[in-house]
Amino acid sequence: MSTTIPVTEPHTILRPAPVGRTHTVRNQPPERTGVNEYLEFPVLREAVEEFGAGWATAALIAAGAHVGTAEFQEDARLANAETPELVNFDHRGNRIDEVRYHPSYHRIIGAATRAGAHTSAWAAPRSGAHVARAASFSLFAQIEPGHACPISMTHAAVPALQHAPDLAETWLPRLFGTEYDGTLRTPGEKPGVLMGMAMTEKQGGSDVRVNETVATRVEGGALLTGHKWFCSAPMSDAFLVLAREGNDPEGRISCFFVPRILEDGTRNEFRVQRLKNKLGNKSNASSEIELDGTVAMPVGEPGRGVRTIIEMVARTRLDCVLGTAAGMRQAVAEALWHVRHRAAFGRMLVDQPAMTGVVTDLALESEASTLLAMRLAAAHEDGADAQEQSFRRLATAVAKYRICKRGPAHAYEAMECLGGNGYTEDFPLAMRYREQPVSAIWEGSGNVIALDVLRALTREPESIAAFDAELALAAGVDARFDALRAQVQRGLADIAGAPVDVAQAGARRLVGTMGLALQAGLMLRYAPSARAEAFIGARLGEDRGIDYGVLPAGTDHASILARH
Repeated sequence: MSTTIPVTEPHTILRPAPVGRTHTVRNQPPERTGVNEYLEFPVLREAVEEFGAGWATAALIAAGAHVGTAEFQEDARLANAETPELVNFDHRGNRIDEVRYHPSYHRIIGAATRAGAHTSAWAAPRSGAHVARAASFSLFAQIEPGHACPISMTHAAVPALQHAPDLAETWLPRLFGTEYDGTLRTPGEKPGVLMGMAMTEKQGGSDVRVNETVATRVEGGALLTGHKWFCSAPMSDAFLVLAREGNDPEGRISCFFVPRILEDGTRNEFRVQRLKNKLGNKSNASSEIELDGTVAMPVGEPGRGVRTIIEMVARTRLDCVLGTAAGMRQAVAEALWHVRHRAAFGRMLVDQPAMTGVVTDLALESEASTLLAMRLAAAHEDGADAQEQSFRRLATAVAKYRICKRGPAHAYEAMECLGGNGYTEDFPLAMRYREQPVSAIWEGSGNVIALDVLRALTREPESIAAFDAELALAAGVDARFDALRAQVQRGLADIAGAPVDVAQAGARRLVGTMGLALQAGLMLRYAPSARAEAFIGARLGEDRGIDYGVLPAGTDHASILARH
């Protein structure tokens, strides 16, 4: 028996494609470099003009061009990838307690100081100086946020140092210097210096009055002994530190100035125990420090340390607001760049209604936050009248709560616009997502800020009238805003007469509502009607959603996105 094997047609042999053809890159956005971050953001430009700093336009254009370069962006990437390293001892065994950074970090912070992002408002005071400085700070923080911590603390230390005239006479000219030297050496020999602060201890955290660091008064100052749980930027040249008066029967807390290097060039006792392994803020070193007979000089009245240093805290809280708003701007810019250059399902992503709604809503949040941040910077101008000072006392805390709480979710939603690319560390939004919670936690977490607002309402009742006067400037334009203002007024009245526990339980709701009212009022006053309508409709309208991208029917997406 034989078997016949069927004959088939010969198969066509598919030759392999030339090497590399499968890796041809298509439908990917170009690099977002060579962009002037100031000129490309009309919201910030207009706020600078509106709040009295138009004279700074040329300097801000220069800063915007610098941070938009490929070189600056690469430095930002490297500074966060090549993280700081603690070196406790030199090769001979001498204790040095130095933190070593990648050169990219030094280039970034050097550029920021040359631009005056630290102390220009104090060094060259004039109308609008704090607005101009805020805009400069925001531009640098938009691309690389970690370095903004020592830049912010240096700016914020100035009013606190003015409580110690002898120190101020010596150190303020140094703080006003615009050249950067990141080494530890005699402060009088450096072209500029930076400041830090150390308040919290492991047993107290935000409750800074639970303080076990002891100050022993000696001729010419004091010697400090204790441990600080958080000390950011430990390579700064000097720090404001809280310590308990050792010779005071009541153990009251005072504020002290601690230089890392003394005037004769010797190293102060300032032992860096370890660096914190943080979720984000990677380029900035945060540390635990030990003080052991550390030379310090008093700042402010004995026993009133918290009141003295709180002036520094108020300014750094403002910078938390500015930094978060700057992060929102980065998130929107990167998301829009992607959706304007990438196609899917037959058309560009930005032209697809679901995506259009998301990026438009993100842009509205960024705009409202930028407006509020810059309005607060204007309220911190030198020579502000009593009402303006009362407004900023309350509004700074309210804005920190509202804007900094919105930052992380905003960053996530923008990251999602990039899809899988956004989730990788090759793109900046992964860094931004890890960064945004920092501003919400540092300088007072949500509960601390809410309780601080309650204290302000009790101790400074004039701040209530000042706050409402700000909201009144937008009254009568939109019924939904008027209803929100009335809700704030009722909440303030109710909480004023409530028992302490009831007031504290309702504080977060009230403070969040106050923050939204500030944003909505500013949008009504400074944003064209289409943008204000979309912002208020999405947050106060009857058909509002709980996620970004749920906007009122008829929203003018094109005009909103044209500003971003």
